[in-house]
Amino acid sequence: MTRRWELDALRGLMLVLMTLTHLPTAVANPLGQPLGHVSAAEGFVMLSGYMAGMVYTLRARRDGLPEMREAFLRRALKIYACQAALLVFLFTVVGFIDLFTDETAIGNLTSFFRQDPVAAVFGAALLLYNPPLLDILPMYIVFMLASPVLLMHGLHQGWTGILLGSLLLWFVSQFGFGGWLYAQAVDLTDLAIPPEETGSFAMLAWQFLWVLGLWMGATAATRPGRAPPFPRAMVAVAAVFAAVCFVWRHAVGQVPFGDHATLNLLFDKWYLGPLRLLDFLALMILAMHFAPWLKQHLPRLRFLEVFGAASLTVFCVHLMLALVALALVGESRPGRAPWIDPVVLGVSFAVLYAVARFQQWFTARRPTAPRATRSTPPR
Repeated sequence: MTRRWELDALRGLMLVLMTLTHLPTAVANPLGQPLGHVSAAEGFVMLSGYMAGMVYTLRARRDGLPEMREAFLRRALKIYACQAALLVFLFTVVGFIDLFTDETAIGNLTSFFRQDPVAAVFGAALLLYNPPLLDILPMYIVFMLASPVLLMHGLHQGWTGILLGSLLLWFVSQFGFGGWLYAQAVDLTDLAIPPEETGSFAMLAWQFLWVLGLWMGATAATRPGRAPPFPRAMVAVAAVFAAVCFVWRHAVGQVPFGDHATLNLLFDKWYLGPLRLLDFLALMILAMHFAPWLKQHLPRLRFLEVFGAASLTVFCVHLMLALVALALVGESRPGRAPWIDPVVLGVSFAVLYAVARFQQWFTARRPTAPRATRSTPPR
């Protein structure tokens, strides 16, 4: 399929925002969640689901369902290999640097591995042990493995049941259902991975963004052409809600209700709290509504397109750079030499751009194997 530059640019923008958030510099907090009480991670997951739904639906229609399933599996294995490589990098290269710098942040990241390396290795292989910063790719792997079943059901029997089931899982996750399931698994299997070491993201909540994107992507593939416009009233409500959240975030910071822990759950990132989800949906509606105008009038930022076209590679390398920066200079703190942050940011983005351009060059040179096309519909 022909690449859509606007989607690459959007993914590239989210990668830039995540990089700014994860690098240990003074700009991480001011530039975190710049559009309201919602981060780039939500958009990245939803857009990844959209791309998966569109690309693999077209693959199913062209090559058949078996090839679509195999393509999903190959992608999941590739992401699994990336996760394994990141963990090895953390425990070897970053761990070696930390022997000399002894930064608290790295010690916190690797504390369970140092305490019980055997359980950590086996837990990581099973996608159960996920240190901070390295806890989003395991979600992607699970989502990719589940997506063929969801796509096949959606393409043949409709998406209503899938979307309602996904929304129900999100709802029960708000009340700790995922933690309860993990506790039952621990009781049955004597798993040695503490719940706090399984990752920050509540997978049962975040799957809703993936499924939403998967449905939208599959719909775009099966019904090409511009989607019907949103009702004007819906756009107006979305604009008001998004504006309130934007002003709120920049007026009070990233913690919307201060010390009120219960109220903060409404905007909780890890469980995708209900008001946070509404903020994301409002921004999504606005982005889709104004997309034609933005595409026509905004200048094309080619470096964002380069980042987005190599999204998996850029995502992995940005994590490696964040880990190395944490090991070398530690977390951002007052009194640090003023030259450190510009160097960290400049070197990191230069490396990311070089890596993305190298992948672009390598992909262009790689021969493409001819594919057999099928005129029969998916079975």
